[in-house]
Amino acid sequence: MTPFLGSVFWLLVTLGVLVTFHEFGHYWVARRCGVKVLRFSVGFGKAIWKRVGRDGTEYWIAAIPLGGYVKMLDAREGEVDPALRDQEFTGKSVWKRIAIVAAGPGFNVIFTIAALWLMFMLGRSDFAPVVTATPDSIAAQAGIQPGDRILSVNGRQVTTWSDSMDAIGNALLALTPLPLTVRHADGQTGQLVLPLDQLPAGQPIDQYFGKLGLRLAPPPAVAGTVKPGQPAALAGIRSGDRIVSINGQPVGDFDSLGKLVQSAAATSPRLSIALLRDGRPLTLDATATWESLGGQPAKWMLGVAPPPPEPATVQYSPARALGAAFTTTWRNTRQTFSMIGEMLSGHASTKNISSVIGIAQYANASAQMGLAWFLQFLAMVSLSLAILNLLPIPVLDGGHLLYYLIELVKGSPVSEQVMVIGQYIGLVLLFSLVGWTLFNDIQRTLLS
Repeated sequence: MTPFLGSVFWLLVTLGVLVTFHEFGHYWVARRCGVKVLRFSVGFGKAIWKRVGRDGTEYWIAAIPLGGYVKMLDAREGEVDPALRDQEFTGKSVWKRIAIVAAGPGFNVIFTIAALWLMFMLGRSDFAPVVTATPDSIAAQAGIQPGDRILSVNGRQVTTWSDSMDAIGNALLALTPLPLTVRHADGQTGQLVLPLDQLPAGQPIDQYFGKLGLRLAPPPAVAGTVKPGQPAALAGIRSGDRIVSINGQPVGDFDSLGKLVQSAAATSPRLSIALLRDGRPLTLDATATWESLGGQPAKWMLGVAPPPPEPATVQYSPARALGAAFTTTWRNTRQTFSMIGEMLSGHASTKNISSVIGIAQYANASAQMGLAWFLQFLAMVSLSLAILNLLPIPVLDGGHLLYYLIELVKGSPVSEQVMVIGQYIGLVLLFSLVGWTLFNDIQRTLLS
């Protein structure tokens, strides 16, 4: 499956699951509040399958798989049979209407916790946060050394590269000095501060990460895999050998190994390779070959692949996974509201918001990484959907909740004229947001 088709497929899966679960929340609570549900549809448009339940509700699977909707008995949409008036939505108490409307975002939060719980139990494969810094970058100036292991970010303990980047990414929105605890390659623990306040405000977060210059440390100069029939294998190099020097030039890590092979072979393809095998020194001669692999520009090859980065799997027992799911949900909720506040204040760039294009790309990427990663992605999108729907914008659940809160205060419903005006305002705001996020993603795609 091509990246484009994969992105479309996993976007449909994501929206189908999350929006349907959201609408099921409205449906489930409406039924328990005595409201008649006329239709529960998975998808939009014309029904490709439907049946009528014992309760009189039509259950549809519709042609356009981009979510779903719930249609309730509502006097605002037409005449109501007097025999069914006690099952009509607007006739219910304001507290029941609040419960029905809030149930959609509430079920998205429940889905978030459940998905994270399952993810933590399955185990999410990741890499250890062993890092290095690009020369002259902010991280290098702060004192990050090659091989440093990040232990905590702003007091939050981290054990994986992804958790480290998540914590640092949240701090990049606030642009305040960020304390880190690291363990150096020599085993000593140190404290340092990333001066994020030196970064200019209002830029996209990917630009901040570039200026920060923090990345996974390259693997050691150890032969992870030796390809049969290639120069290294023909010279006698074995998997696990540590390469010490090329033509007498010391090798620090696998990145420097690649650079030394290119520079040395440009003078003469025959290379003298000093290595350690089981702690014993050994010198072998290999003749590099000039090759192009996978359509890439040709370069000098030895046929040695690096060892994989140090793995770090996050996996808990069911009880501990549930606690971690609640903690992660709460932390990401705070971070999301913090991001909204930073963007409203102009401190953080609105270019950090993604549209369906960005969501589709992330959906495909996470699905390729495995079920645990896709569950985490679904959880984060579900939480974002809950928070977005709670914003006090007419046409969203939060807008309806605002109307009902006003009704509680003034003792009577908001006038129909006010609600109509609010609907227009809400649509303008919503389409403006969609248009802006689409522009962000298209611009990001064209510039990448």
